[in-house]
Amino acid sequence: MKLFLYLMKILLVKLNINNETSRLKAVVLGTAESNGPVPSLEEAYDPKSAEFIRMGSYPKEEDMIEEMEAVAKILEKYKVQVFRPKVIKDYNQIFTRDIAFVIEDKFIRSNILPDREQEIEAISHVIEQIDPSKILQLPEEAHIEGGDVMPLGDYILVGTYRGADYKDYITARTNLEAVEALQELFPHKKVISFNLRKSNTEPRDNALHLDCCFQPVGNGKAIIHRNGFLEEEEYNWLVNLFGRENVFEISRDEMYYMNSNIFSIDEDVVISEKNFTRLNTWLREHGITVEEVPYAEISKQEGLLRCSTLPLIRE
Repeated sequence: MKLFLYLMKILLVKLNINNETSRLKAVVLGTAESNGPVPSLEEAYDPKSAEFIRMGSYPKEEDMIEEMEAVAKILEKYKVQVFRPKVIKDYNQIFTRDIAFVIEDKFIRSNILPDREQEIEAISHVIEQIDPSKILQLPEEAHIEGGDVMPLGDYILVGTYRGADYKDYITARTNLEAVEALQELFPHKKVISFNLRKSNTEPRDNALHLDCCFQPVGNGKAIIHRNGFLEEEEYNWLVNLFGRENVFEISRDEMYYMNSNIFSIDEDVVISEKNFTRLNTWLREHGITVEEVPYAEISKQEGLLRCSTLPLIRE
């Protein structure tokens, strides 16, 4: 019995996430297999998906599979342990960042849109390898998705929407109750919330999550889109935190194409979309290796590389 318990202990995934850029060791990468038929406009969760549904150019499953496998190959190249969801027939399982997130050694299940609840069940084989005492879920009234949550050393940065009309926005995914719950869970951290610009109809004016308008990268640098923030002082706080000289400002169109939603394997290695020419040049000028992949089809669903990855362990 002691041997069994010992073996179980060493098989458990030892979670460790304290920032966005330390060397990645283990991650859950979503899947585009059996993604299902093109949704109706009524089924669209965001304005960008709705835009491509209307235009008749919603991404094809085979193209999205090819894009995700390109990411898997790069992760394997850097010897990252890659977990994948079990495939559910005709079900979108691309954006694993939405369904859960890790802070320190805690795995926190998101309170997501009800239609997406099966997604967490599809990674049960991963969750079973985590110490049950480290698996948490916020109160039901605390709406939250992982794209809004960024650990940054002593800080936890959280995207939210503070408007009284929160319930009117399908694009408002994280509320103030969730911000308060995170502060209670991590009293030794400074939980800072950011009021994000939301739109149900115009993707160029919609910061679906915090990582749609901001992301730390490299060593003390950041990508940011000013208009994603409703409060100028909150945008300025981030710029001052990193220093103006360390911030790469993206335009409205670059935000639309998800330039802030790249993914770090290490402080000096990122995965980025191959068409992000201006951003990728800046990253290389700052000593960062850029592993380019095609991801333009997946971006039609208002998500990109950070959205489709759920980091479990960083050094």
